[in-house]
Amino acid sequence: MTTEARPRLRQVSFAHMAGWANDDHQAALAAFQRSCGEIIASGHAFGRDVRYGGARSDWLAVCEAASRAVSARQFFETEFEALEVGDPVRPEGLFTGYYEPEAEGSRTPGNGYDVPIYRKPDDLIGFEASTEKQTGLRYGRRAQGKPTGYFTRREIEEGALSGRGLELVWLKSWVDAFFIHVQGSGRIRFADGSTMRLAYGAKSGQPYTGIGGVLVERGVLAREDMSMQSLRKWMGENPAGARELMWQNKSFIFFREVVVDDPSLGAPGAQKVQLTPRRSLAVDRSLWMFGTPVWLDTQAPSGPGGELKPFRHLMIAQDTGTAVKGPARGDVYWGWGDAAASTAGQMKSPGAMVVLLPRKLAKKYLKQK
Repeated sequence: MTTEARPRLRQVSFAHMAGWANDDHQAALAAFQRSCGEIIASGHAFGRDVRYGGARSDWLAVCEAASRAVSARQFFETEFEALEVGDPVRPEGLFTGYYEPEAEGSRTPGNGYDVPIYRKPDDLIGFEASTEKQTGLRYGRRAQGKPTGYFTRREIEEGALSGRGLELVWLKSWVDAFFIHVQGSGRIRFADGSTMRLAYGAKSGQPYTGIGGVLVERGVLAREDMSMQSLRKWMGENPAGARELMWQNKSFIFFREVVVDDPSLGAPGAQKVQLTPRRSLAVDRSLWMFGTPVWLDTQAPSGPGGELKPFRHLMIAQDTGTAVKGPARGDVYWGWGDAAASTAGQMKSPGAMVVLLPRKLAKKYLKQK
């Protein structure tokens, strides 16, 4: 991140955060405790360079205090400093939503189930820093010993991975598969009533392109009318065009089947803990550490008409996404089902973001201003 793009962090009091006193802090604490379980057990995200993440040791004492907390609100107000995030590039902030798509599937191909969901291939690798600097490739494969980009979405869908036994499950619809890719998880329903839970496994490293933006650029849909619902409607009405449109997004996601501990929660996010509807947040992982509590003051669609209503809640950073970049940027996890899909698909709101950092860590970053 360049110096110009650094967020401005300003200490604020909990008393001056609109809606703070009325939130369900216990629900946020439960989600935070799940993050703490991962931090205490492994803390895998601390192996990366996270600008405002601190060290694992900065979080262990807070996690221990979380396990003893009697009053959730008092815990957060005692253990953390609240830092309002100012984004010099996007001062208004941007908060969107995502969800866990559901689709019909089969463990074997045929009878209309012809669209594969793949597990990670063995030849998909992460390149060392020197190779990345030389080629611009973070992920890819080696062809005749030379680093090269991985197959594109079109190449994979036209058979580049066929015959390698990588198929996890088969779906009926390329559109259903595409939206599972975009959301990074999914629930597959089988004819016998059983389900399969899919979680993110890996990405191809090819560039991500938002296909809704492509339709806007082509003049097919107006920017103000663009939503997940309008995009899916157009794709349903234009199946041949939809296939070509999806290929404009060269990025491809691979999955893994997971058995979850708690079926009332979502699939594991990037922190490797199950996501909590309305409490789990995807953030820019180069800036914020997984497990960071984040206060959002924004708006979210509600009801069939998508009327915007205040959304003021304490979230926990437990996930990330290719399109989630920038300091005051978040993607709210809404869960699964039609209501979650509707809200997530329509949410695109400005707002304010306050990160809660352990007190000593917060003071460190405030001194760097």
